[in-house]
Amino acid sequence: MTLRLERAYIDEMVAHAQDDAPNECCGIIAGDATGHATKLYRAINAEASPYRYSVEPKDLLRIHNDADAHDWTFLAIYHSHTHTEAYPSPTDVRLAAGWPDAYYVLVSLMDAAHPVIRAFRIIDGVVTEEAIEVT
Repeated sequence: MTLRLERAYIDEMVAHAQDDAPNECCGIIAGDATGHATKLYRAINAEASPYRYSVEPKDLLRIHNDADAHDWTFLAIYHSHTHTEAYPSPTDVRLAAGWPDAYYVLVSLMDAAHPVIRAFRIIDGVVTEEAIEVT
């Protein structure tokens, strides 16, 4: 499957990663029933760490309630890797169990001048890269 995102969503994820550096950023992109991205939510990284992320629970509730009110689902969960490649770490894979239908998007700032964005599905611990189509 291909994750289709408007350029504005790509730019916003990169900006969020750069704004939160040196810590990892995290956020959620909601989508409608057709898989069309509808809103990007920046989230608070409760870990405030360059090596880990977790969405702050009250922030997750805020995002979930707003998405639910619009009948949207969590299309993509994104976060940044500040010093490593855009590939899920073992911790990322373990934490992905809660949202098996979502894409996992990683923004790597390993080369700060040239951020890399990649999308994955993580199902039952199996990581599969998915294409991103910028619309």
